[in-house]
Amino acid sequence: MQYRTLAGEKVSVLGFGCMRFPTTTGKAGDIDREKSTEMLRFAAENGINYFDSAYVYHDEKSEGFIGEALAPYRDKIKFATKCPTWHVKSSGDFDRMLDEQLKRLRTDYIDFYLMHALDKNRFDNIVMKYGILDKLAEAKAKGKIKHIGFSFHDDCETFKRILDASDLWEFCQVQFNYINLNYQAGTEGLEYAHKKGVDVIIMEPLLGGKLANPSPQVAKTLSDAKTPVEWAMDFLWNKEEVSLILSGMNTMQQVRDNIGYADKARVGMLTDDDLDMLLKTKEVFDKMALVPCTKCAYCMPCPFGLDIPKTFEAYNATASLGMDRARKIYSELETGADKCRKCRKCESVCPQSIEISSHMSKISEIFK
Repeated sequence: MQYRTLAGEKVSVLGFGCMRFPTTTGKAGDIDREKSTEMLRFAAENGINYFDSAYVYHDEKSEGFIGEALAPYRDKIKFATKCPTWHVKSSGDFDRMLDEQLKRLRTDYIDFYLMHALDKNRFDNIVMKYGILDKLAEAKAKGKIKHIGFSFHDDCETFKRILDASDLWEFCQVQFNYINLNYQAGTEGLEYAHKKGVDVIIMEPLLGGKLANPSPQVAKTLSDAKTPVEWAMDFLWNKEEVSLILSGMNTMQQVRDNIGYADKARVGMLTDDDLDMLLKTKEVFDKMALVPCTKCAYCMPCPFGLDIPKTFEAYNATASLGMDRARKIYSELETGADKCRKCRKCESVCPQSIEISSHMSKISEIFK
């Protein structure tokens, strides 16, 4: 395992994202504890020391599960988790949830604590309105958290404004991959944070799995010298601005493979030809992308029974895999896109700011 520096701490270049564990029923809260415990402990025993969760992951079961599963390894690992900004209605909510998270994780302190999914609205109307920056400083002074950061979903201008708003920020977490070069914080934001001395964690390195299992048209632009997953990860590890990348691994094989890739991670590991190849791959991908859904499932459950991520999977397949494959995926849905009632509850929490209800109308027509 290779290591880099995050807020002055030595961290593995590969972090374990704890929001996509295998489940026993398909429901997020029903974590397959046996399989997931095996994966977590194998990761800890093979050099991964950064485990990233959040208050809301797996229907609020993720923190308690990893706290129990990783208890024997606590002295050699780092816990990262997040305050659900959208649940904060007063400064007291921050304290209450932080104390709850400490109990869930079975720890006296959290190594890396993030304000979750900041955008302009949440920063202005929650973080600033309720004095959360002061609460973060207070929690750090009390030893409840060691390092302060935020995860981010908005445009680059907002990203810079949030970074510049406080000297408390030691690290941040952004969505970035060889497709999302100019999306949200993007390359500009990544470099801006690095110049300010704020370390950067990467989420969605595989774009919700799209870069792990690319369409045939996209896949044929990639050299077979490496797997699509390895190319995507190496693109990020190639950059000095990246401290670590998170992977939401949900099989033991993924854990083994990703650890193998991380063992070879180096800044400057890609050639100019490699980078040109990935840019050409991006061009092909961009021509075929319809909806930038990463299957994070923040939009779920839908009040009207839609499986929003899988509906978008079927829709995107019309461009990448053809109508026959798209119809097969769509046929597996219990509830069709025509059942959307445009309540927009999903849109208020979508990190990608997708206009879900508008797309559902189009999708309903396509698969009618």
